[in-house]
Amino acid sequence: MKTGAQLIAEERWHQQDSYTDGHDDEHTAAELAVNAAILATFGTDAFVMGSNEGTDPWGLVGKYYDNRVRQLTIAGALIAAEIDRLQRAEEKP
Repeated sequence: MKTGAQLIAEERWHQQDSYTDGHDDEHTAAELAVNAAILATFGTDAFVMGSNEGTDPWGLVGKYYDNRVRQLTIAGALIAAEIDRLQRAEEKP
């Protein structure tokens, strides 16, 4: 069985194969982190403020409604994507 870190790393590699850095860089309003938070808090008593009261703008919760591990895997990879985006933004003059 793969660890959570392995699952997240594999999902991030998949995201990088599917989307360019430029695509991620367009999400300057923290959409990557917000959608990660929505996935991470789904089914808990927590909700994400500022995200239309916890709605699912990208449809990821609905798509993986019955797979909590998949939701958390994607959430972790989206957090990594946000970190990558922020680091690229810091490198720009």
